[in-house]
Amino acid sequence: MTTLAVRDRAVLADVVPGAWIRDAVLVIAGAGLTGLAAQASITIPAISPVPFTLQTMAVLVVGASLGPIRSLLSMSLYLVAGGLGVPWFAHQGHGWGGASFGYIVGFLIAAAVVGELARHGNDRSVLSSIGVMAVGEVITLAVGTTWLAADLHLASAKAIELGVTPFLIGDLIKLVAAALLLPGAWKLVRR
Repeated sequence: MTTLAVRDRAVLADVVPGAWIRDAVLVIAGAGLTGLAAQASITIPAISPVPFTLQTMAVLVVGASLGPIRSLLSMSLYLVAGGLGVPWFAHQGHGWGGASFGYIVGFLIAAAVVGELARHGNDRSVLSSIGVMAVGEVITLAVGTTWLAADLHLASAKAIELGVTPFLIGDLIKLVAAALLLPGAWKLVRR
């Protein structure tokens, strides 16, 4: 593929040949990657009822790689399949609701927004990718913490203490890792 043809591609998934079959496989793969990343989890009840996982990094990468529509479909598949019983939430969990379910709801919005920002080329440099990934993290934490507060009947300050603060350093590391991955992938595709 020529450099000019690659530049015309909106997101990395557009470089893969095919249409409907490609999109279906990528949507399923994105949900599967998120489910797999959820299994790398640990819950420390003294710190937060929400598990520490690699899901957010998977969501950011899926969003930027698949674009807004495919990533929204991918995260919707993840949410619905998990809600219906596929044990791919953290700790092989499944079902609707719970204190951390809002983060999964936030994944839908975050992936779509990150995908839209990537569609405009904001995943091509490390600096712009960091900004894109930060937006995705903020969305996930905002939706998740709002749900956490409602589910556990917490005041805002306590919800932030349990649902945001413990995750800041880990999410920053995942955000930077995702931000480094995308420009590197674009460099490989441009060869």
